[in-house]
Amino acid sequence: MGSAELSGGDTEVEVRDEAAEFAVRHAELAQGYGGTGDPDDPAMVQAMQMVLHIPKAEPPARSALLAAAAAAAVAVCLDPRSGPGGEWGARYLAWKRSRIRKVARRARGAQWLAANDVDGVTVDIDGAQARAFVPGPVGAIDPRIRKLQIGGTDLEHDEPGPPDPDLPVLWVNSALRMSVGKAAAQVGHASMLLAGAMPVEAAAAWVEREFRCAVRDADPRQWSELVARVSAGRAVAVRDAGFTEVAPGSMTVIAVP
Repeated sequence: MGSAELSGGDTEVEVRDEAAEFAVRHAELAQGYGGTGDPDDPAMVQAMQMVLHIPKAEPPARSALLAAAAAAAVAVCLDPRSGPGGEWGARYLAWKRSRIRKVARRARGAQWLAANDVDGVTVDIDGAQARAFVPGPVGAIDPRIRKLQIGGTDLEHDEPGPPDPDLPVLWVNSALRMSVGKAAAQVGHASMLLAGAMPVEAAAAWVEREFRCAVRDADPRQWSELVARVSAGRAVAVRDAGFTEVAPGSMTVIAVP
C-alpha cells in the first residue's frame, strides 16, 4: 500500500503501511549482527542492559523469567521505535552493528519501578517480569540501571513440564551451569537469532503473540539431538564469545521454531 496522503477539503491523513515498515525492521535483524568490532574507547562499547524482576519474598520461576527476558530483548529489536526514523533507531543500529553484548541485572521494589521509566520494553510471562532497554554505550548507562547489581542472586532450576507445542522453545545447555543473569543474556541472543531466521510472515505472527516462548533446560541427551537439528538447519544456536562464565565458542542456547 505504501504511505499516502488522502485529501478531503483541508484535511490530510497519512496512511502508513505497517507491514512494510515491519518488513524493513525484520530485514535488518535477519542480516545478523556484529562485524564492526569494539570501539577504541572502552566507554563507547555498546550493550543492551536487561533487568530481571526478582522480588525477595516471592521470586519467579527461573524458566518463566528467562522466557520473559528473551521476549523483551527481541521486542526492543522489532519495536517500531527501533526502525528507520524511530526515536530508538540510531542507538539500536549502533549496537546491533557492533559486537553484540547484553548485561542482565536484578531489581526489586522501588528499583524495579524506577527501571520501568527508562526507555525499553517490559514483558510479563506467567508472573515473571523482565525489561530490556534500548542499547547504548556502557559509559552512558542510565544511573537508575547502572546502580543495579549484576550478580549475586540466582534462582533454582525448575521443572515446568512439556512446553506448549505452539511456542518456540529456547533450550539452555544445562551442562554449562550458567547463572540466571548469564542465561538471560543468552536467551536474549537466541530470540533475536530466531526472529531473524523466521520468514517475515512468521515473525509478524510472533509479534502478535508478544514474542511468547518457552525456555527449558536440555540434558546431555537432548542437547545432542538439538545440535543435530542445528546441523540440519532446523534450529539456530548461540555461540558465546566467552567474556564471562563460559569458554569462548560454547554453544549456550538452541532455539527451535
